[in-house]
Amino acid sequence: MSNTLTSTNYQFPNQTKVYKGKVRDVYTVDNDTLIMIATDRISAFDVVLPEGIPFKGQVLNQIAAKFLDATKDIVPNWKQAVPHPLVTVGIRCEPYLVEMIVRGYLTGSAWREYKKGVRSICGVSLLEGMKENEKFLTPILTPTTKADEGHDENISREEIIEQGLVSKDDYEQLEKYALALFQRGSEMADEKGLILVDTKYEFGRQNDTIYLIDEIHTPDSSRYFYKEGYQERFEKGEEQRQLSKEFVRKWLMDNGFQGREGEQVPEMTESYCNEVSERYIELYEIITGDKFEKADTQNLAKSIEKNILEYLKK
Repeated sequence: MSNTLTSTNYQFPNQTKVYKGKVRDVYTVDNDTLIMIATDRISAFDVVLPEGIPFKGQVLNQIAAKFLDATKDIVPNWKQAVPHPLVTVGIRCEPYLVEMIVRGYLTGSAWREYKKGVRSICGVSLLEGMKENEKFLTPILTPTTKADEGHDENISREEIIEQGLVSKDDYEQLEKYALALFQRGSEMADEKGLILVDTKYEFGRQNDTIYLIDEIHTPDSSRYFYKEGYQERFEKGEEQRQLSKEFVRKWLMDNGFQGREGEQVPEMTESYCNEVSERYIELYEIITGDKFEKADTQNLAKSIEKNILEYLKK
């Protein structure tokens, strides 16, 4: 796809480090500033898929920026500026080695485990007799370790503290922040006719301050159901209408791929990639209430570099 950004290779003034994640390329400048570029790469089952999705990076970056602004009264966050639709610049923090997953409903990987008979996830006990997509009495926290490569692993609160991954005081604060952010995200989704089903938050620390880092409430880090028809579909045991990356995972599973050894990613045709792009744009418009303005994708890599360099000169 010629109009997608799937890799970057920049050298900014005073650049000290480059980290390339599954979908984001992060450049460190002067050891204290992060330049996060949301590429159009897409991952599922911890595998980066071979084709980019048009406008996906812009969608993720702009949703995250909006929600970072809308939640900074709850917890300080790393964002300082958005010099380009695919780029956020902000404060470099020392990340905590866990991701805070908040689940409001029994779905996705949690449901897959529940179906196998698992009744405790990350030390959280689950009631007997629950159904797929059922709402929990209160949202639950199911943290994972953060893996640079491969799979993140489920871990309990007790194990995190015992292993010294996060101090007890900090972990308790992270729990409070994560649940408060989920509450705010749920309220904002509800206003737009959506249900925030589950999501993940990442936090970091600079000096004595905890910051919310990375993205927030995007379709890559979150799952949304449409509120209308949720109850009826749930009672009939039907699939929920949802806006999230789960439809990509489902397509992969239907085509025999779950990231296991020996499995092959099915062909991602141009029409399929454009269909995924439309789903991302749909979520953007519904969750933000704003019309999506497509960025100019001509010379995308060059325009990103130009805007970042102009910002760094300020």
